[in-house]
Amino acid sequence: MDRPGPRYTSYPTADRFVEAWGPADYAQSLAARAQGVLSAGATAPLSIYVHLPFCESVCYYCACNKIITRHHDRAAPYLAALEQEIALHVGVLGRGQPVSQLHFGGGSPTFLSDEELGRLMGTLRSAFTLLPHAEVAIEVDPRTVDAARLRRLASLGFNRISFGVQDLDPEVQRAVHRVQDEAMIAGLMREARALGFRSTNVDLIYGLPKQTVDSVRHTVEAVAALRPDRVALYAYAHLPQRFKPQRRIDEQALPDGEARVRMLAAAIEAFLDAGYEYIGMDHFALPNDALAVAKRQGRLHRNFQGYSTQPESDLIGLGVSAIGGMGASYSQNAKTLPEYYDALRQGQFPVARGLSLTRDDVLRRAVIMALMCQGRVDFEAFALAHLVELPHYFAAELARLAPLAEAGLVCVDASGIELTPLGWYLVRAVAMVFDRHARADERRAHFSRII
Repeated sequence: MDRPGPRYTSYPTADRFVEAWGPADYAQSLAARAQGVLSAGATAPLSIYVHLPFCESVCYYCACNKIITRHHDRAAPYLAALEQEIALHVGVLGRGQPVSQLHFGGGSPTFLSDEELGRLMGTLRSAFTLLPHAEVAIEVDPRTVDAARLRRLASLGFNRISFGVQDLDPEVQRAVHRVQDEAMIAGLMREARALGFRSTNVDLIYGLPKQTVDSVRHTVEAVAALRPDRVALYAYAHLPQRFKPQRRIDEQALPDGEARVRMLAAAIEAFLDAGYEYIGMDHFALPNDALAVAKRQGRLHRNFQGYSTQPESDLIGLGVSAIGGMGASYSQNAKTLPEYYDALRQGQFPVARGLSLTRDDVLRRAVIMALMCQGRVDFEAFALAHLVELPHYFAAELARLAPLAEAGLVCVDASGIELTPLGWYLVRAVAMVFDRHARADERRAHFSRII
């Protein structure tokens, strides 16, 4: 299983978007929503993702679209561009569309000053209607905030916060150019809880240079002792041909496949021993967290931000490189600031590429997301929802599941497909069986490794 594979925050995956799909197509998909043509209807709540790309320093492992700069004055023209992009959406959708989920990602959103974040939140609240129980989340670089900044974030309406920790070992931190004090992180976690944030999340990475099984176990145990509501434990994806900062990583210091498996096993064991529940690919949560409850009740969903309790909804992506989904289509904004700014100067949506889903795409997406979120595909329910007999339509795929069944990852019978407890940890490998594009593309090097 030690091979590349998609993370399936969408299907088809973003590498399948095409440049022939552009601003006019996106405007048409927005208009269809405004007219109630989409299945979700014009009044169904939206999700919004805002990409804030700036960081003061580079982390060598990072694969995000980011701009490294210490010039904070670069935020002002970016905010002006975001306001233009928001205005374009209001021009098609109308003002006051309901929003149930708002997420600020990056980069480091906290690169912006408190005043700039307040200005952006004011623009969004003026254009859309944030529902009373909306999830309002922000990703935070712990090195850019203190207790006072956390209080300000809470006052702006953020109720979910995600701390980028990655690893607590000083030697590993130096190897990836992200040095941050463990005591500082613990203090911020305590402050966030005292301020009443509805959910705290910690991001960790295994497979980094200089990591050992023991160091990963120490990091996991220390983080679990802080009791974040959720933890995302990602496998490091070393793709230096795509992400220039990763070329600074000493490949000789990277753990091999066997060591990575042992790290993952140690982390899983430590989180489960600490009372966390395994949600799905890379994610853990405390039993009373909304994600854990949603999984137990079969209400787990997945979108471009990962696992979610939110039902499938239209997603607006704002900012450079941001990805969105509207109806049966996906879109992605221009990946560079000059291209992004230029499109907005011309009064166009800054969409650089996208995709309209075919009927086959929709069917495959339904199977893959059911596996990723519920761990099961029920044949009868699938037929009722899609008017397609899955065993007939996907006969070839069911045959390709046989080796995975023999490996103990999945069970297939007359009623459906179900992941085994082991299969949950390697769900990407099972989902790939139904990915027509991944099968056709033998290069696959642009994906992270499954383990």
